[in-house]
Amino acid sequence: MSAQKPRIIAFYLPQFHPIPENDLWWGKGFTEWTNVGKAKSLFRGHNQPRVPADLGYYDLRLPESREAQADLARAYGVEGFCYWHYWFGNGKRLLERPFNEVLESGKPDFPFCLGWANHSWEDKQFKKGGTNKMLIKQEYPGDEDYRQHFAFAFKAFTDPRYMRVDDKPIFFIHGTKDFDVNYFIRFWQQLAIENGLRGIHFVANSHDERDIDTLMAKGFDAVNVVRLFHFMKHEYTLLERMLTKFSRLYLKRGRIVDYRKYYKYFIGPEDKRPDCYPSIFPNWDHSPRSGRGGHIFTHSSPAVFKKHVKQVLALAMEKPASSRLIFLRSWNEWAEGNYMEPDLKFGRGYLEALKEALDELG
Repeated sequence: MSAQKPRIIAFYLPQFHPIPENDLWWGKGFTEWTNVGKAKSLFRGHNQPRVPADLGYYDLRLPESREAQADLARAYGVEGFCYWHYWFGNGKRLLERPFNEVLESGKPDFPFCLGWANHSWEDKQFKKGGTNKMLIKQEYPGDEDYRQHFAFAFKAFTDPRYMRVDDKPIFFIHGTKDFDVNYFIRFWQQLAIENGLRGIHFVANSHDERDIDTLMAKGFDAVNVVRLFHFMKHEYTLLERMLTKFSRLYLKRGRIVDYRKYYKYFIGPEDKRPDCYPSIFPNWDHSPRSGRGGHIFTHSSPAVFKKHVKQVLALAMEKPASSRLIFLRSWNEWAEGNYMEPDLKFGRGYLEALKEALDELG
């Protein structure tokens, strides 16, 4: 019998449908596709704009689109989606319709968990030329709001499709420093036990491996360290870092990085710990949202991506079976050039690379 393969969980962005708030902020009909379609090639060989292939410019209000996404993910080795979930306090949610319909309809029949995108929204996040204008503030009103938030999450936790570790539903938190996360975790763990769960498997997002032990001490069960730009620490001299920062901030030329050279820094020695879940990245290009000031990886391809995936899979296989979780960033972050869905340039190449790497584990 072959060993249990790592579980690949792909982050899923629900920004591909219009909502009244986006209509107000950005104009009627704004979705993530707006920035994707308007993107410009900024230098020779820059792969912009990105154009979707098999799934087209889908609308996530349509169940057929959600079913097609799940069918593709399942066929190529993704175990489930981690739906980004927006709860701003006082019961305020945004972009909730796709997941609400997944939950209520029971379709697609594809595993999932929730990732709380726990941060305020500023206009610079979604449109180049944006400022620091606050669009909606993340707030923490207190226990009653935490109870209301849990009541929603509990409906998801008890769905048979919900993903678990040690029979505890996975709940991912992006943004851990702006509130008393220790208290929040203890509060929800108590509510979980009171409602018949064994507990909740809390996973923290971090951009600094030095935070791992601090986050674990606050009650998290695991940490996902995002090392997307850690290459700066290893390959760039101080002068190069200063020049790159000057170019990015004042010349608005962005930070251009060769994916072939730097993918090896997407994981680190801490990812060997059972309580650390590594990430895999097909690519990154933030320029559709941020313009020339974004981060841009060049020379990513399915062949290079496969090398990266195999490296991460090999690391995960050294851990106990229950700790072999890998977060795929992402399924459909098109405006960050960070997606697995087919496009006109590579077709299903990245999906095929993922499946080949998984199959080669035996």
